[in-house]
Amino acid sequence: MDTINQRHAANPLVRRVLERGLLDAAALERIAADARERNLSWTDGLVASGRIAASAVASCAMAAWRLPLMDLDAFDLDSLPEPLIDEGILRRRAALPLRQRGNRLFAAVADPEDLKALDDLQRSSGLVVEPVLVEADKLKTVVEKLRQAARAEGRDVVLGGSLDSLGSGVVTVEPEADEADDALDASGANDAPIVRFVNQVLLDAADGGVSDIHFEPFEAAYRIRFRTDGLLAEVAKPPHGLGRRLAARLKVMADLDIAERRVPQDGRIKIRLSKSRALDLRVNTLPTLWGEKVVLRILDPASASLGLDALGFEAGQKALFTEALERTEGMILVTGPTGSGKTVTLYAALNRLNTPERNIATAEDPVEINLTGINQVNVNPKVGLDFAAALRAFLRQDPDVLMVGEIRDLTTAEIAVKAAQTGHLVLSTLHTNSAAETLTRLRNIGIAAFNLATSVGLIIAQRLARRLCENCKMPLATTPDTLLRQGFSAELIDRGGPLFRARAEGCPECRRGYKGRIGIYEVVKITPSIAGLVMEGGSSLQLADEARRQGFMDLRTACLAKVAEGRTSLVEANRITGRGG
Repeated sequence: MDTINQRHAANPLVRRVLERGLLDAAALERIAADARERNLSWTDGLVASGRIAASAVASCAMAAWRLPLMDLDAFDLDSLPEPLIDEGILRRRAALPLRQRGNRLFAAVADPEDLKALDDLQRSSGLVVEPVLVEADKLKTVVEKLRQAARAEGRDVVLGGSLDSLGSGVVTVEPEADEADDALDASGANDAPIVRFVNQVLLDAADGGVSDIHFEPFEAAYRIRFRTDGLLAEVAKPPHGLGRRLAARLKVMADLDIAERRVPQDGRIKIRLSKSRALDLRVNTLPTLWGEKVVLRILDPASASLGLDALGFEAGQKALFTEALERTEGMILVTGPTGSGKTVTLYAALNRLNTPERNIATAEDPVEINLTGINQVNVNPKVGLDFAAALRAFLRQDPDVLMVGEIRDLTTAEIAVKAAQTGHLVLSTLHTNSAAETLTRLRNIGIAAFNLATSVGLIIAQRLARRLCENCKMPLATTPDTLLRQGFSAELIDRGGPLFRARAEGCPECRRGYKGRIGIYEVVKITPSIAGLVMEGGSSLQLADEARRQGFMDLRTACLAKVAEGRTSLVEANRITGRGG
């Protein structure tokens, strides 16, 4: 037995090639060496060599692995199960879903040894994958046609298929198909329960104005919740046993490691709802006691193009913000808890500043929305690219405007302050509750009072309040004395306009009397008197009192102004400002 037989006798494909006399041992040895150098399997190596036709390789593979062989030229491509065709499979040209029957998925493969492709397809679909052999060149041709068709239609080939043509999806478990149904035929069912269910959840969330989606496993139950207008509500309870498959599907869509369930992972999913609208989803997995919890944050690129008028600033506050943005140096800080709309405010500011005359760079964790014309950087502490490192690099890039996703430590704060003092406009965020607390927080982490007073130009503290539904809001009966106790000024009461409350049961156009949210802002300009108080070591209470004396609205006053305008309710104002009714 010659060298190639001895070395590769265990490979059934090689044995069939030798038995049929298609290639001699020397040719196979050269093909093996080339395949090793190019990291190809035997199947790919034989086809790539050009020494043997793809049809002959497929015929040998059929005999070697006893798999059915199909001619793709005779298959109706219009019957392909689109929701099961994902970008990763198309990109690798490794496997192509053909038809689903019961809980089995028949997939065209040219290389049965590519177990990873089959495993990925099985995990993503939640079905048992049955390989069907096809010729490698024909599979490549079909895959290229699909990719070109997707590009010609102006849509992305997204994992799980486009969501714009899906019908309603439900989780079902179909019985095994009979043995007589094993053959592929044009009338086979086109349903992938897990894939269709996940896609429908994403579509429902996109249509319902949802900001976050929670997939949560528990000991004996599984639930899915949507966060709408800041509040979570349960929307589905899939069978508990499907939890791992749902998590696996989401991880495949986000290009995460399916096999890794011990540590959290972060990823992104892009879905295209139409030719003109796409959504990005930020994905985080968390290993919990009963499985992986997956949370998706929906990032709508349309929010980045909002103007300042749409955010909810009072007229005077908007004027202060606009004035600060027109400066060429200094620092603008946006503060508030997670989910208070800080990112939208910053993106609205960047959108206003984004002109060809300015060089703008941002460091974000992660970049939430892509802004054309702005240099955006994803920080990655694992490789040493944290906020501080990104800022240092920015300062060597001839910047005009810098945005730092968050000031978390002294090093980042010092570089940001230095940039603001040396002719750059710097925007950033902190997790503090008010403008006054922002100043004391920066001082406490180590920023010298003088540098703080001379670099910070404007501070915006914000919250998001639910907006009353214009279709069903109801008048609120109250008295002037009650309003005074709630904090209304005499000026607000004298406006004489009616106050409104939410209709508890809501209406077809809203959710419990509310529809959408509106920003509530405290905008404080660092005036000479406030700067002087900072340098004297004033407390946050003293700083807040000085801001009020100078006529800057605090969050409570700004929220009550929205109540007086009929845009939100007194109950909502009390909820977001932490005051009882």
